[in-house]
Amino acid sequence: MPQALTLPSLTPSQGVALECVTLQRGSTPVFEALSLQLNEPRIGVIGDNGAGKSSLFRLISGLDQPQSGRVCVPDGQQPVGMMFQNPDDQIIFPTVEEELALSLQHLRLPRAQAQQQVRDWLHARGLAHWAPRAIGSLSQGQRQHVCWLALMLASHRVLLLDEPFASLDLPSQALLRQDLTRAQPQIMVSTHVLGHVRHFERVIWLDRGRVRADGLGVDVCAAYEADVALRTALN
Repeated sequence: MPQALTLPSLTPSQGVALECVTLQRGSTPVFEALSLQLNEPRIGVIGDNGAGKSSLFRLISGLDQPQSGRVCVPDGQQPVGMMFQNPDDQIIFPTVEEELALSLQHLRLPRAQAQQQVRDWLHARGLAHWAPRAIGSLSQGQRQHVCWLALMLASHRVLLLDEPFASLDLPSQALLRQDLTRAQPQIMVSTHVLGHVRHFERVIWLDRGRVRADGLGVDVCAAYEADVALRTALN
């Protein structure tokens, strides 16, 4: 069993808040008057495909703008970082060290210094051999890990991970879970693999853009599993 999380919760002024947010894509409503105060250090987001999980993260990260209401995020130079489901939608540069050096751009370091800092950081994690590797030579799971490393290097206060375990093998999943436990930023995880968020102190179950349940991970995950079992039994 994973260790219990002991990171302090954020105060309402420090956390992410959605205030009566309405989001619509074309003629399709995604959220209608959605309000959430997100202060816990670890928050899971679950639900069927199309429930609004990725849309919620896109709102928080600023990639989508609501038609009405507002989204408030913590103050800071780059307060929110997001890891996409598909790493190829996120990676820009041809080598690992160049991609990771992008995460240090807020420090305004010379390029050579930034890349050396990346090499030293990878060496400390036992990944020195990754620095010169071409992104194209990496597996899907390895590219996903590069995206996670990039988030860890940056000074974000909130990290949004959209299906981060989907392309990882079991050892990589275990390593990511260890990193999630140790990391200092607030982290929100959207996932279909409930075992990765069941121990979180808060899980939000989205159902067609509405909050179906919101509470302790063990309780909300069990309620979602029971609902899925009932729906599939009726088919």
